[in-house]
Amino acid sequence: MSLRTFINKIAKFFAGIFKSLAKELQKSIEIGVLVTEGVKNFDTANPMAADILTAIIPGTLDDKIKDKLREALPKIVIELRLVQATQGLTDPNEIMMAALKVFQQLDGDYKSAFLHDLSILTAQVAADGKLTWSDGVYLLEWYYRNKIKAS
Repeated sequence: MSLRTFINKIAKFFAGIFKSLAKELQKSIEIGVLVTEGVKNFDTANPMAADILTAIIPGTLDDKIKDKLREALPKIVIELRLVQATQGLTDPNEIMMAALKVFQQLDGDYKSAFLHDLSILTAQVAADGKLTWSDGVYLLEWYYRNKIKAS
């Protein structure tokens, strides 16, 4: 069996798992990826939004989930210890801007590692704790590669 065939079998396996998940968990995985894409694409040189969290959280989400994410995202970037510049900051927008500026200076695997962790933690918040870390690792990676990157 070729490596490509083996990888395709794995992708089909995770597609089946994803489809069998409760819609709520599917949505949480999508949210984790979309918020991370918002972080990845945020322009710190020309931030058009005064409220960074509004800019990176999809507007189509339920208000309850948006509120949870607005509260959790600054805490997540502080806990990931991405940037010492967040120390002492209390304003969520200042925290996120400091983290985003440092994030944009990261290269290669460091940037990928941060985005991966952020996706999983964000999806866990959106899932209200019903998504485990280990499930999130595989499912978010599959979702990103097959739904976002493939499009």
